[in-house]
Amino acid sequence: MSKERSDKPTVIKKYANRRLYDTGRSSYVTLDDLCTMVKEGRDFVVYDAKSGEDLTRSVLTQIIVEQEGKDGQQNLLPINFLRQLIGFYGDNVQSMVPNYLEQTMEHFTKNQAQFKDMFTVTSLEEMSRQNMAMFENAMRTAWAPFTNAMGTTKKPGGKDEE
Repeated sequence: MSKERSDKPTVIKKYANRRLYDTGRSSYVTLDDLCTMVKEGRDFVVYDAKSGEDLTRSVLTQIIVEQEGKDGQQNLLPINFLRQLIGFYGDNVQSMVPNYLEQTMEHFTKNQAQFKDMFTVTSLEEMSRQNMAMFENAMRTAWAPFTNAMGTTKKPGGKDEE
């Protein structure tokens, strides 16, 4: 798949046999192909080939369901979140939830690189500090019998005392 980007989304037609046809590439695609397109930032719309109905939302939902069901993969949607989300259907705040979720995800996406950097750098720096402290403590403990036997101790100024 090429990473060509245009202002117009790729049109995918869904046929009665549930096959998906990419009109831009003139070939059939799978849900995994569409998942890859999303990850690459390529926009697409899915229409029913016969009625012209927009099926994009249901196809994206189907991709999420398949991703959540894959074995050996960490799920993004915790069960409690799914229960809460279902609870909003028919509630008087239902109309506010999509906008809130969209803004939250946009904010998270914009800051994703910063989150990664912050956790990676902080974690590595902290691990380095802890490792160095453990090493220094181990060396002090290991050499303590020898320094005590020789009768040398350190003064507060860092000079040896006999």
